[in-house]
Amino acid sequence: MQKIYYPEDKLPLARLVPMGMQHVVAMFGATVLAPILMGFNPQTAIFFSGIGTLIFIAVTRAKVPSYLGSSFAFIGPVLAVTGGLAENIPLALSGIAGAAVLYALAGAATVRYGSGWIDRLMPPIVTGAVVAIIGLNLSSSAVSNFLNADFRLATRDDAVRLLVAAVTFVTAASVSIYLRGFIRLLPILTGVVAGYTLAFALGLIDLASLEAVRSAAWIGLPPFTAPAFNWQAILVIAPVFVVLVAENKGHIEAIGGYMKRDLNPHLGRAYLGDAAATFVAALGGGTPQTTYAENMGVMAITRVFSVYNFIAAACIALLLGLCPKFGAVIQSIPAPVLGGVTVILYGLIAVMGIKIWMDARVDFCSHKNLIIAGSSIIVATGLGVKGFTVNGLNIAGIAFGTVLAVALNLILSFGGGEEQDKAECACETGK
Repeated sequence: MQKIYYPEDKLPLARLVPMGMQHVVAMFGATVLAPILMGFNPQTAIFFSGIGTLIFIAVTRAKVPSYLGSSFAFIGPVLAVTGGLAENIPLALSGIAGAAVLYALAGAATVRYGSGWIDRLMPPIVTGAVVAIIGLNLSSSAVSNFLNADFRLATRDDAVRLLVAAVTFVTAASVSIYLRGFIRLLPILTGVVAGYTLAFALGLIDLASLEAVRSAAWIGLPPFTAPAFNWQAILVIAPVFVVLVAENKGHIEAIGGYMKRDLNPHLGRAYLGDAAATFVAALGGGTPQTTYAENMGVMAITRVFSVYNFIAAACIALLLGLCPKFGAVIQSIPAPVLGGVTVILYGLIAVMGIKIWMDARVDFCSHKNLIIAGSSIIVATGLGVKGFTVNGLNIAGIAFGTVLAVALNLILSFGGGEEQDKAECACETGK
């Protein structure tokens, strides 16, 4: 059986560097995409993801293994404030800072009063659904990268893309399943290297990306931007903290389930770490931070939960933020290569949601649980990245599904329906 490395376990430096790099590769695509969609600078976002991860590890006293990256939950509200204009980003930053303050208050309440109130607001049926929603909501992105946006195999280029994605996928899966020793802990990095090498040999890496690598500077500070206080921006963006509360709780439960260790006592500090990282990022023009499901997938497949792994990843991210050339190399990774590994990672995230239900022994004989899980997952997956728009304000599928799951749990907890469900289930099972 593959050994589990727990948060406190130390790893030799020779192993930490490639394993940290693996986590950077896993988070890079989404952490760069989110700022691009919001109009932020990707180099700044990468820099603050490293800073944020180190803050998170310090605040949680190195008890919770996690990497922090750009949150997609803020995309709609941020765009509603900025209108896609770079000059309005300082206004959005004040809204992000406001969300961080509310998030910190939720964290402080959890530290003071325990996680009981969060458990009542977001029981396993909700957190499992939220984690599953994240994986399923990202599935379209993984599959489109694996082949193309049209999901069609019609030309030679399509066949080449499919070949590269398949080689990446098979390499990563084979390393994880069949190999032994240290290399087994690097399935994602190994898959990316194999896919990138093949993509380069087949001419799939475009000349513009190669030129960007050649011309990028070795050293350079990312551009920083200060927030500009604006009440309207705060009112639009700050409520997103509710999504982060549910999302982070689901992540903590999933990680704890894989480690067979209860992390709920550290939930309040995890909230505070997330909030502090987001606030610091907002002060310098970075994107809002959240614990990253992609890196949870890496932990699940490697069974390495050491926080030293994430300290290494954070330091590498800081170097990326200070080394445009290194960042250009990572950005040159073609979509099929990312598709090959994200099919695995996003699939693992979806399955983590199911594992939360199984570990908590969620009763799916309950009509309430069926409706909460089924409705939120279907609505969120149906909305996808496109999301739901009301009066120009867009709410991404993950955010909308999360709020829906929480709301349905609160609404359907009244009226005594659960007692009737239990009686019916007892009759059906003969208990």
